[in-house]
This record gives sequence, C-alpha cells and structure tokens, in this order.
Amino acid sequence: MSDSLQQQISNLEARVQKLELVLSSGTTLPKSKSKKISAKEFMLTKVLKADVQRVLALCYYLEQNEEMKSFNIQDIETVFRLAKVKLPSNINDAVNKNIGKGFMQEANERKDGKKAWELTMTGESFVETELSK
Repeated sequence: MSDSLQQQISNLEARVQKLELVLSSGTTLPKSKSKKISAKEFMLTKVLKADVQRVLALCYYLEQNEEMKSFNIQDIETVFRLAKVKLPSNINDAVNKNIGKGFMQEANERKDGKKAWELTMTGESFVETELSK
C-alpha cells in the first residue's frame, strides 16, 4: 500500500473516532442549513380533501417550520394567505373538529390575548403519515 493511501486511511479512521466520541457523549450534530420550505410548497406535499385537513396541515406547518409553540386564529389566517389557499368559511369550526378528533388541543396560555391551540402527538402523526402524498 502506498504511503498516500495509508495516510488517507489513517485520516479517515481519526475522523470516524471523533464522530463516535461525539455521538457516544450524547451531543447532537448541528442541523444542516437547508432552505426553509414555504407554506405553499408544504401544502403541495400533502393530500388535503377538506378545510379541516387544510387547517390541521397548516397548523402543523406553523409548529414544525415556523417553530410556533402555539397558534391563534390570526396565525392560521396568515398562513393560509401565505400558502395562497382560500380561507375556510369557518376556521373555528375546523379547529373544533380537529379537537374533536384528538388532533389539536387548547394551549395552556393565550397568545396575543386570544385563545391559542397546539397539535397533539396524534395530530402530528396523522399529518406525517395519513396526509402525505
């Protein structure tokens, strides 16, 4: 084996050892900085048949992509406009139906003086599995 090849193997082994140390210490690796998906692009990755599903999907988008811990009616209206999707005739009704299905729940604290909601684990799972194309 040539010295150059042996040196490359030694360098790779050293890098692997460092990575193994980082992973075994419980430290997480930094997230890659990829471009954030828009609300409209997110909607195109889902199969959404009704306003109730659209509200749920866009609330999921707010939590996962906009890192909102909770959202109110204003946030939901804003994300619908950003996605360029027609606003549901009654957003509160769609939210209440999602609550009834166990997909959403009322947040502990109000947001901007208004009632706020958050997704449940069941709601997150439903968006990730059942609504995906």
